[in-house]
Amino acid sequence: MNSFIWFWLMMTILAFFFNIFGMMFLYPIYLTMPCLFVTIFFTVFSIMRRKRFRGFL
Repeated sequence: MNSFIWFWLMMTILAFFFNIFGMMFLYPIYLTMPCLFVTIFFTVFSIMRRKRFRGFL
């Protein structure tokens, strides 16, 4: 499970640099922004999933 979090953190960093290239007009910004949003979403989802209350049993 811990490697899953590291995977999404690395993908977020990669998507961030991809977004920087989009701001420099090397890639279309309408492709880079959803990519960054999705990777940030799954990074936060994978971090918060570990701390979820799953009941007493």
